[in-house]
Amino acid sequence: MSAPMIIDPMVISAPETQSAASIIVAQSEVEFAVCDCCGLTEECTPAYIERIRERYHGKWVCGLCAEAVKDEIVRSERLVSTEEAMAKHMNFCKKFKASGPPLNPTVHLISAMRQILRRTLDSPRVRSTPSSPTKTNTEIHGSVLARSESYFSTLSGS
Repeated sequence: MSAPMIIDPMVISAPETQSAASIIVAQSEVEFAVCDCCGLTEECTPAYIERIRERYHGKWVCGLCAEAVKDEIVRSERLVSTEEAMAKHMNFCKKFKASGPPLNPTVHLISAMRQILRRTLDSPRVRSTPSSPTKTNTEIHGSVLARSESYFSTLSGS
């Protein structure tokens, strides 16, 4: 014989209902924003779109282009404003769009990766370590021990 199951109904008070409804409405308030540099379309909240436009002088910039603008600022040999770096990146995007699709996509991808690697290696590095002099492993840990023989024969039981 099976025992009856009793399930308690969940009671939601009025303030909880209002906050849940406002969360659903807030989540549905998204807009499509088109990047002024590359043309990528993203779904964003109006508040986020406004913050990005304030940061980039009225232009909507996607996350990838924002990183490229930051990279332009870091790589520049002289002090460059955000506007100058963005103009430089927008010019790059315009040239890229005008060039059309590559004849051989594989070769194009390889050359693009080569260019990114060269830029990365040529860009100035920001030191994340303190300015104190560095010590070598022997200064920190004492002398280095050298192995005199292999222990694999001992472990295998021979």
